[in-house]
Amino acid sequence: MKHSISRREFLKQCGRCALICASMEPIFQITTASRAHSLDLEKGFLGRKLSPFFTQLGEGRIRCDLCPHACEVDEGERGYCEVRENIGGRYYSLVYGNPCAVHVDPIEKKPFYHVLPTSRSFSIATAGCNFDCKFCQNWEISQARPDETLNYDMAPDKVVQLASRYQCQSIASTYVEPTIFTEYMIDIGALARQKGLLKVMHSNGYINTTPLQELCKYLDAACIDLKGFSEKYYLEITEGSLGPVLEALKGLKRSSIHTEIVNLVVPGKNDDMGQIAAMCRWIKKELGPDVPLHFSRFYPLYKLKSLPPTPVTILEQARATALREGLHFVYLGNVPGHPGEHTNCPRCNAQLIRRMGYRVQVLRLKQGSCGSCGQPIPGIWESPQQS
Repeated sequence: MKHSISRREFLKQCGRCALICASMEPIFQITTASRAHSLDLEKGFLGRKLSPFFTQLGEGRIRCDLCPHACEVDEGERGYCEVRENIGGRYYSLVYGNPCAVHVDPIEKKPFYHVLPTSRSFSIATAGCNFDCKFCQNWEISQARPDETLNYDMAPDKVVQLASRYQCQSIASTYVEPTIFTEYMIDIGALARQKGLLKVMHSNGYINTTPLQELCKYLDAACIDLKGFSEKYYLEITEGSLGPVLEALKGLKRSSIHTEIVNLVVPGKNDDMGQIAAMCRWIKKELGPDVPLHFSRFYPLYKLKSLPPTPVTILEQARATALREGLHFVYLGNVPGHPGEHTNCPRCNAQLIRRMGYRVQVLRLKQGSCGSCGQPIPGIWESPQQS
């Protein structure tokens, strides 16, 4: 069970105002450059689904097998993420088909820099999370329960239908931790593949091996937050642990899922260059030098408002460290206009993709290779065919 009294007290005092304001009118819209379409919102549960990822312990008690928290839950109670409930000795997802955030985003916002550049991604999230990151930028929904948010009634087939309508080439599970709605992702991914759409996610990677293997059958790309490289940092900042995230990254590699990594550099917390170098060595050894790594700039948010933004010089040092350790594609995020946004060929250094925020120009990339020297560039550069 979740030990989160402070979280609930925080929500009562601060978060409710956002939800009250949200109840006045729909706050999430699906938008394109030429038109906007608003969907109806309803507060509370719009659907649920029995989870395959739990073990019955007897006397109505269950253990959740989805993530490493391994919550043991009595009947009528919920686990750490607060989106799964023991009902009659069986464990149910309360967020299946119930997204509270729906947007059309550039794929670069996830961020994916090696997946269909300049394309649109139909992006969804439900309430809830299995971490409590002190810097969360979406805490109003990640730290809420699904009965507290305004939700869309959006079954998997409707998600795919809307993604096609708004000319998206991928469907992204993002904004909160998407593995808490793994069942929803799996069903969306199966339908998306039939329509030639990619299924991608931005995740903290805190998921057990068996559900990850099942999810990978319907997943094309994953952007994983590797939040730091010490157990102490993970416990202090996220209430999670590092080891399972590293195992998930190796699991994604074994399943041949295109993976990119984001490391949010927080001043005074995880900006030690020795630790960053160790992280980069691990990435190179276990995942390979071609995994794109994004060092992202921290801004004061949520429970870390007392810290300053990350100095750009620290991000530049981190990037230089990663390149020195042998990683080929190292980017800086939240620093629009910095040369660290661009993709260069690791062999001849030709500029292949130029970025300024979400303004993207593909220059010398040709059929997944450098147009100057022919070096193959890892990524997903073409949309899949419909099955």
